[in-house]
Amino acid sequence: MKPLEGLLVLEFAQFLAGPSAGLKLADLGARVIKIERPVKGEACRQLSIKDLFVDESSLLFHTINRNKESYAANLKDPEDLEQVKKLIAKADIITHNFRPGVMEKIGLTFQDVLAINPKIIYGVITGYGDKGPWANKPGQDLLVQSLSGLTWLSGKSMQGPVPFGLAVADLMCGNHFVQGILAALLKRAKSGKGVLVEVSLLESILDVQFEALTIFLNNGGVLADRGNVRGSAHAFLSAPYGIYETQDGYLALAMGDLNFMAKVLDVDLGEYTEKKTWFKERAAIREILSEKIITKDSGYWIEILRSNGLWCEKVLDYNQLNNRAFMGELKLKQEVKNVEGETLITTRSPIQIDGHIFTSAKAAPKVGEDNEAICNQFLNN
Repeated sequence: MKPLEGLLVLEFAQFLAGPSAGLKLADLGARVIKIERPVKGEACRQLSIKDLFVDESSLLFHTINRNKESYAANLKDPEDLEQVKKLIAKADIITHNFRPGVMEKIGLTFQDVLAINPKIIYGVITGYGDKGPWANKPGQDLLVQSLSGLTWLSGKSMQGPVPFGLAVADLMCGNHFVQGILAALLKRAKSGKGVLVEVSLLESILDVQFEALTIFLNNGGVLADRGNVRGSAHAFLSAPYGIYETQDGYLALAMGDLNFMAKVLDVDLGEYTEKKTWFKERAAIREILSEKIITKDSGYWIEILRSNGLWCEKVLDYNQLNNRAFMGELKLKQEVKNVEGETLITTRSPIQIDGHIFTSAKAAPKVGEDNEAICNQFLNN
């Protein structure tokens, strides 16, 4: 039995942050029903990556909506809204990321929903909170990455701001949202009352940067220095931390005693024996290390470094990752199937409980795919 089995979640959220939280709840056993507009469904169904679609919905939508059900309803239609309220009365959790004011117009604010279901956990994701001059600004991942300072932590200084190649603001906000919902479940168990959970993309992505921001705030407002050496990996860490080219690819070096590493690699770092130089002179140190490391292949260096207790790893691309034995040994991929029998390969939940791996064979639903079953179970009696 999965730990969240028996919980009913109504997901009004769209795009990435809210639905990614719903995905995690579903993977852990919750029954997640997406409340979508008829025909077109939620907007992410048409938000494609590289123009990839499956059964008329984007592959992006499929990556974050597996193992869910779909109930199509027009929230502006009084009859449909009344049916949705009946579902709310039987739900444990509802989530949404509508702009401030939308739920007020529909009549589904936290207070409205409490009147329907006094024990509801009501989860809200916003871009920048629901009050103040930023409340109605679009909360989009790239915009939040840019606004929060995050884009100044990657790449080389000469490149200017560099956004992450993942929707990190959305996805980390989804993680924080799940934490809040689980905490709310514990609070409800103690109080027997409904709980309001709120998180914003901005607050979430600032929390992700707590390490960098704490350094900035306590170091006289000195900005991060990424350096301009190829392979720089962290704006606040000393040499040797970074990625280095080898004869057959790339090698990642984590933190370690630089004097000992120089001895193991047989390089002369005599000018940089003092630890205080390892950050200030990290560019010059990395250049010296690079000239040595490129002379051999990755496997050669890994054997030498690991045998001396130094942390290193080969840098893999997705093809190399996919062919590694641990992908199968750890069952890191799973196959999901839609109602028409089409299959997709995706990742699984990373969480294990009591040694049990949580997988799901159900692909993302079509719009309104589960209306009849949901009506029969909850609304027609």
